[in-house]
Amino acid sequence: MTTEHSITASVPRSALSSASMAGMDEGALRALVEAIRSGETSADEAVDRLRRLPFVEVGEALVDHHRTLRQGMPEAVYGPGKTAEQCVRIVEELLNHGSGPVLMTRASDEQVKAVVAEHRDAEVRAGCVLWRRPPARTDRTVLVVTAGTADTPVADEAATTLAAYGLEADRLHDVGVAGLHRLLAHVDRVTSADAVIVIAGMEGALASVIGGLTACPVVAVPTSVGYGSGLDGVTALLAMHASCASGVTVVGIDNGFGAASAVARILR
Repeated sequence: MTTEHSITASVPRSALSSASMAGMDEGALRALVEAIRSGETSADEAVDRLRRLPFVEVGEALVDHHRTLRQGMPEAVYGPGKTAEQCVRIVEELLNHGSGPVLMTRASDEQVKAVVAEHRDAEVRAGCVLWRRPPARTDRTVLVVTAGTADTPVADEAATTLAAYGLEADRLHDVGVAGLHRLLAHVDRVTSADAVIVIAGMEGALASVIGGLTACPVVAVPTSVGYGSGLDGVTALLAMHASCASGVTVVGIDNGFGAASAVARILR
């Protein structure tokens, strides 16, 4: 089911004859303007392509083709609450009328099976499905750290989301405070990163430790991993908000997608 597939997020001018340029990033829009100027594309053709740019109604969904141009990040498809057929149709609209990566998150097994059957060349990991992964930037290092192995699914969501934004995740697993020597053996990786995503359940202490070791942006993700008083991640969430390490950013429980999106905004 899973295949590796990479293309550049920008589109060469020769590809502008395709109607798939409705949703576009800033580079693709500039290429379209240049194609109009050079006479390769007529004004009427350009209007046809741009007509879908703000948004398009796809059943009960309004697909936002303008988001990449507006925010610098493409719209992601959130799986819960949608039928498999709705997911297939939304992904189809984004693939056929967009120029960048397409990401689906929190997808069920049924949803994944349906969308991959219709739209192949996808990467599937931890309920995330990614089409058209852009080339990874080589000028930025994002370290994704987990306190325990049980936090790995959230790290997978963060790493896949980073990939959709052209950021490759450096992964460091199972270095929680119950065995702090495991983290200290990799402290150079922490201090050399341009941003760190810290994923921890239980009491969430790892975020404060890493926040005290590095000057780069630290985004903390509390997870629902833990025993009774962990309260399904609430204890870690409150502990991270109360961190004595200044400037640690905290996202919601199990929100690897949100952490990766925050890092993408920071590094952009």
